[in-house]
This record gives sequence, structure tokens and C-alpha cells, in this order.
Amino acid sequence: MPPQPGRERPTVAFTHLGCEKNRVDTEHMLGLLAEAGYGVSADESDAKVVVVNTCSFIQDARAESVRTLVELAEQGKELIIAGCLAQHFQQELLDSLPEARAIVGTGDYQHIVEVLERVEAGERVNRVSAVPTFVGDEHLPRYRTTSEAVAYLKVAEGCDYRCAFCIIPKLRGDQRSRPIESIVAEARQLAEQGVKELILISQITTNYGLDLYGRPRLDDLLRALGEVEIPWIRVHYAYPTGLTEPVLAAYRDVPNLLPYLDLPLQHSHPEVLRAMNRPWQTGVNGALLQRIRDQLPDAVLRTTFIVGFPGETEEHFEHLLAFVAEQRFDHVGVFTFSPEDGTAAADLPDPVPAEVASERRDRLMALQQPIAAERNGAWVGRIVDVLIEQDNPTSGAMLGRCARFAPDVDGEVHVSPGEGGLCAAPGTMVPVRITAADTYDLRGEVVGAGAMVSDALAATRSRA
Repeated sequence: MPPQPGRERPTVAFTHLGCEKNRVDTEHMLGLLAEAGYGVSADESDAKVVVVNTCSFIQDARAESVRTLVELAEQGKELIIAGCLAQHFQQELLDSLPEARAIVGTGDYQHIVEVLERVEAGERVNRVSAVPTFVGDEHLPRYRTTSEAVAYLKVAEGCDYRCAFCIIPKLRGDQRSRPIESIVAEARQLAEQGVKELILISQITTNYGLDLYGRPRLDDLLRALGEVEIPWIRVHYAYPTGLTEPVLAAYRDVPNLLPYLDLPLQHSHPEVLRAMNRPWQTGVNGALLQRIRDQLPDAVLRTTFIVGFPGETEEHFEHLLAFVAEQRFDHVGVFTFSPEDGTAAADLPDPVPAEVASERRDRLMALQQPIAAERNGAWVGRIVDVLIEQDNPTSGAMLGRCARFAPDVDGEVHVSPGEGGLCAAPGTMVPVRITAADTYDLRGEVVGAGAMVSDALAATRSRA
């Protein structure tokens, strides 16, 4: 919507909470407001009105969202509450928080300009669709909040699964995939902006296209994105059932597709998986992981687990410990179960005491830490591309990531200048020889062209 002639638009501040899917929604709201002539800022002191894009996935996330809203209200800010908390509680938020001038649902963020105009006119606005149906496209304005070199690309919205612990389908609706052509068009836009790493996100990325085309088409999407001039493409949220032979073949064939698989397995024991309403996963974990490793020897495997799910016994948990010890994942995240109103698991019998769940989380992480250190250690001596994200001009030290580390959730590479003080600016990708490793991070030094040639010759001679 173009700005109205002769009218100065105010500055609106933004606060983003929650996942990277939420971040993309925030970026579109920023883009829409900027296009309409509003000033936008990440500093709440710059504005009277603050848009808070909230998270409501688990209790801790809700508490952070509510705490942020209360703090801003106490500062005298007028609030536009967007995202999952607005979708979850709707009119209740307007009724309980006088400073809330509007609520905007997860499928309604494209209306943010209209909402702001109505708020400026003195209205209190409820812009929450009962069932979210919107999914954006490449024409929706976007003002990115990540570094110039990294961008998230949402390929679908919503989820058709009904895991017992998860409230996302209630907050985001059923799966809605974007056409391949739309995704590739936006990827090309991002490439023109200098993006070096493109991260594909949705609730279940391996189910991409099922609703739109009648079958999953992640393999076709990946091959199409392989034609875009972006060095790294990374896929998040690859559910086990979607890692079909065509998808694994795409991982082998597409040169800029990183062999990084984010598999949210949640548990290993069949009884717990059935209670989680994930029976489709029962029995596939070990076989799937072996198939991945057979076909992608350099695969980096990340997963997450929930401990303390209702009915989880010590025997169930020991099964999970044994599974993690056997599979030797590169990266593991562990969460304690959080009962959420509106989910099937909230009413399950045999709850696990919070202190037991916390103790199990600590035991599982203690088991994983030496495995993670060993997996990192296997990279010592290798020369890898590193995307530089921070630098210290005084010391020359740099901080970045290689292919095995996704932003925010994995480790980092601490890079020192190579011979002759070779350095690199943020947003550039440079070869780095890995010299040391610890549990979560790697260390290395920039490699010059001459050293790369010497290493290549040495490798050739050793093969001969």
C-alpha cells in the first residue's frame, strides 16, 4: 500500500521472539510498513507503538512473550501483539492488557499496514483469522533482520501432523506449500542481495508440496534451487518419513546443498513414540540413519529429543540413552516435556516429576558431550569453507561457521589469520584449516592459495 500523500508516517518499533519461521513473518511486516512509508526500528525508545511478534510454543516461550509485553506496557508503549500468542489467546489479550491496541494472527501479518492505520485512527483491532490460511510469496516486501550473508526462506506454513505434545497446528493451521516457482524466484532475489547461505524452513520441510501437488516434491525443489547462485543451501526440519530415495539422491547430486540433516526424532522407544502420536516413526530411526550414512558419508546429523513425556519410564529413558550412544549424532538438543493446554499430551496419565525430567535431560546431555567432541575432532586437519560472520580489526581474529554448523543452534569456528596475516571480512567465505576442536566449536586458520595447492598435491600423492 503506497503512503498517503501529505501525511508523515510515524516510526514503529519491532520486537521479535520465537523461531526463525516467526522471524520471516517479522521481516515481511517490516517490509510492508517500510514500503507504506512508516519508519521501522529495533529500538523501542524510538517509537510510541511497538509490534511484538510473539511465541506461544511452550510455557517458557509464553512467559517470555508476556514478560516482554508487560515491560513495554510499563514503559508507556502502545502494543501491537502479533504471532502465536495472539493466535492462541486472541480477544483475551485485548481484554486483559489495556496497552494492547491490536492483535494480529499468524495468518494475518500481511494486513499490518491496515492494522496500524486503524490503530492510528483510534480503534482497537482484532485481526486474527480463526483458521490461518495465508502463505506468502516472492512479491511480499521483506526487510531482512539477519546478516547480509544469511537468509531464511519459508517454503511452507502449517502442519498436518498431530503430535500429542505440539500446539503448532492450532496456532499455524494445516500445511500450505508455496509453488516451486515462487520459492526459486525469492531465492534468486536473495542471491542478488548477496546471500551466501539459504536456510529452508517450514514445520515439516520433507513433506513440502504434499498439499499442493498431491505428493511430496522436496527433491524437485532442491534440484531447482541448485540452479540458484548461492553457495550453501541448508534444510531444517527434515522429518524421517520424508527422506525418500529421491530426496537423498538430490542431496548427493545438488552441489550447493549441504549434507546437513536436521531430524527432530523426539524419542527412540516405540511405546513413547506411540504415546506422542508419532507411530509413523516407530522402528524407522536406526534403519533410516544407517541409510543416510551409507548414501551420504559426510552427512552431519542434528536431532532433538523430549524427555519426561507422560508415561516415560526409566526403561524407556535407558532405551533413549542406548540409542544416542549407538547413533553418535553430531548435534543433539534435549528438552523436558512441557504440558500445553489444547494438546492431547496435556491430559495423559502418569506425569513425570519435573525434577526427574530435568535429571534425565542432564544425563542425556552428559552422554552426548564427549560424542559431540569426538565428532568435531574428526574435522581437525581438514580444510573447509567458513562463512565469516564477525571480525576483530585489531587482532585479526574472526568468527564464522562451516557447513556442519547451522546459525544459532550449533557451534562456531574461531578463525585466526593465516600466514601473512590473511583475514576476511564478515559476509565472505574463506578456506580454513581446522587446527583444534572442543565439545561445541572448532578452531582454525585462514589458508592461502599456495597452501591450498600444496595440500591438494599432498592429497593426490597419498591417493596414488
